[in-house]
Amino acid sequence: MENNYTVLARKYRSQDFESLIGQDVLVKTLTTAINTGRIAHAYIFTGIRGTGKTSTARILAKALNCLSSDHATSKPCCKCENCRAIAAGQHIDVMEIDAASHTGVDNMREILDAALYRPTNARYKVYIIDEVHMLSTSAFNALLKTLEEPPAHVIFILATTEIRKVPVTILSRCQRFDLARVPVETLKKHFAWIAEQEQIELSDSANELLARAADGSVRDGLSLLDQAIAQTGGHVDEGAVLDMLKRTDRGTVVKFMKTVLSGDVNEALNKLDEIYNNGADLTMLLNDMMEWTHWATRMYPSLRLQAATSSPYTADQRETIRQINENISLNTLSRIWQVMVSAVSELQASSNQKQCFDMLIVRLMHIADMPPVSELLKQTSQPEPVVQKSVVEKPKFMEINTQQELADALQSSRELLLYSYYGSNLEITEFENGKIKYYDRKGDKDFSQKLSLWLKDKTGKNWTLEILNEPTNEQTMSEHTMSEIEADPMVASAMDLFADAEIVKTSK
Repeated sequence: MENNYTVLARKYRSQDFESLIGQDVLVKTLTTAINTGRIAHAYIFTGIRGTGKTSTARILAKALNCLSSDHATSKPCCKCENCRAIAAGQHIDVMEIDAASHTGVDNMREILDAALYRPTNARYKVYIIDEVHMLSTSAFNALLKTLEEPPAHVIFILATTEIRKVPVTILSRCQRFDLARVPVETLKKHFAWIAEQEQIELSDSANELLARAADGSVRDGLSLLDQAIAQTGGHVDEGAVLDMLKRTDRGTVVKFMKTVLSGDVNEALNKLDEIYNNGADLTMLLNDMMEWTHWATRMYPSLRLQAATSSPYTADQRETIRQINENISLNTLSRIWQVMVSAVSELQASSNQKQCFDMLIVRLMHIADMPPVSELLKQTSQPEPVVQKSVVEKPKFMEINTQQELADALQSSRELLLYSYYGSNLEITEFENGKIKYYDRKGDKDFSQKLSLWLKDKTGKNWTLEILNEPTNEQTMSEHTMSEIEADPMVASAMDLFADAEIVKTSK
């Protein structure tokens, strides 16, 4: 058992603040707080997996309890009895609790009861609660009081990947630290150093692939490096990593995107078949294509972003992208990006990813052929040719002489708002010779102007609309129509047959 292999992620776990990579702000804040004696009673660390939340919690526990000094120190020795026990997770006064398996209020009560007693071998009793968002509501509530005013010898360190699930009442009692994704360059240096310690040959291109695949997580990257070493026997090159990740190299992706944007559907689908038959993961291929589109957009000449030097492509690949950008528009790149983003969920939901990807390529190629939006706008905005006619036709105007004719004209013209307001709110006392005299029950000042303009446009003459200040007790058109319906003998008979019957809508 003593010869059991220790994976790289555990073997090279950070043991002090100096070896904690990619978290400079966190390190500076905590070391300054320890050196100045401003140690909080509760901390919460959040961030994606593998950025060092638990490692930071252990380092902080060492700093508080290291025996190399008679007080807390920002540089724990990592050699004393307390430091070694904390690193091994075996210290009696530093309890690491997995909230995923201790979610209940009873588990929390046990912790809080034990917190009342002073530490046995350390200065501080430290509780490290990992994945704290998994605690139940009752457990969170039980923790509140002690978390706000714990005994002087108790420090709480909470860690979570889902900070939004942690109640605000908990967050307000803790000092919060957001652990950032570790940059690619930092991961590359770290992996190169580990490869040197392990006497492993790690090429620069393979190192970059591993660092980018880690997506900011040190643990994920080291797990991939471990797998690559096991696969190759210690000679890790680009080809081995590409085969392990089931992804194509960037040169192949650049050539593939050039084919897609060339418009040759047959060649593009044949190239896709070749990539797929070589074992490429289509999800990873889509991610690589999105990465290409992102960098091609940032390298587009008109944007002047100077992004070429920071892109992950070689000089030859950047030159190919520059040539492609000369033949496509920025709108095309934007539309391609939108289609790719929507294809991510489609690919995940599809039972046959290859078929889904084939259709995606066809869509991308048709989008590349589409003219820019500005061209389409120019085409639609061009005036139609004027045809000379010997006889100039006069516009045809409506004849409106009665209230009902005006209502019918408004309805046939689809002026539904004017029609509804006209029929429901106007008590009309005079309607003749282009003049309407009425009382407006709602007093809409804009209605008369809108109706006057509409009448001018449809009848070709100016109308006079006189608004009365006092009601006339005249029926509106809707009320008049309702009266006619109620007076109909058949309607009256129907109303008598059904108790509590009422007319709720008319056809006019």
